Amino acid sequence: MLENCILLSLFAKENLNRMSEQQLNLYDRLINEPSNDWDIYYWATEAKPTPAEFENDVMAMLREFAKNKKREQRLRQPDLEYLFEPPR
Repeated sequence: MLENCILLSLFAKENLNRMSEQQLNLYDRLINEPSNDWDIYYWATEAKPTPAEFENDVMAMLREFAKNKKREQRLRQPDLEYLFEPPR
């Protein structure tokens, strides 16, 4: 679903290179285990409570990112060139 693609890809661009191995494993689990993509969106936007098995620091980071406190325009997925850039 488009909303999750935008949210998760922009979150990944901003955070993946700073995550520990444990956080990367939690993120991988988050994006691959729930059977309903809407669930991830609802948890990230706090429309529904996050189940205990997905309540962790990565989900907290995603919820904070979803608040978009800087009011950035997030209208499309980022280009993938960032995957080949050295970490900041």
